[in-house]
Amino acid sequence: MALEEINYWLMKSEPNAYSIKDLKKEEETLWDGIRNYQARNFMRSMEIGDQAFFYHSNTKPPGIVGLMEIIAKNLIDPFQFDESSKYFDKKSKKDNPRWDCVKTKYICEFKNMITLKELSETYTSEELTLVRKGNRLSIMPINKDIALEILTKLEKN
Repeated sequence: MALEEINYWLMKSEPNAYSIKDLKKEEETLWDGIRNYQARNFMRSMEIGDQAFFYHSNTKPPGIVGLMEIIAKNLIDPFQFDESSKYFDKKSKKDNPRWDCVKTKYICEFKNMITLKELSETYTSEELTLVRKGNRLSIMPINKDIALEILTKLEKN
C-alpha cells in the first residue's frame, strides 16, 4: 500500500493576533478567518497529514517560525455566522457557507526563523509565491523540493 504524498503549504498569521507560541500552548487550532477566495481554495485542497510552515507576517522581520500539520479539513468556519466577529459574513448562509477552515496541530518552533529577506534572496517569485511582489495571500502552496530545502536549512539552525 502506497503512502499518501505530503504536500507543503505556507500559512501566515500576525504574531500579535495568533503566534507560533499560541499554537504551541494550545497544541492545535482551527485556522479560521480566511476571507480570500484563493486562500480558501488552497485550504480546500489540503489533505490530512500535509504540513504547513507557520509564517509570522506584519512584524519585523517577517519569516517562517515553525511547522504544523493539517489534522482536519473541510470544517465550517464558525465566525462567518457570528455577528460580533470581525470575520462575520452576512452573505454566508448556514445551509450554504462560503468559508471553511482546517485544523492544524503544532509540530515545532524553529530555533531560528528564515526571514522574508533570506527567502527572497534564495528563491525567485516563480519558485516561491511568497516572494512575489505584491503577494498578500495568507495561504499558499510550497513546491515539495523547495519545502525540503527550507526544512533542511531550518534543521541546521
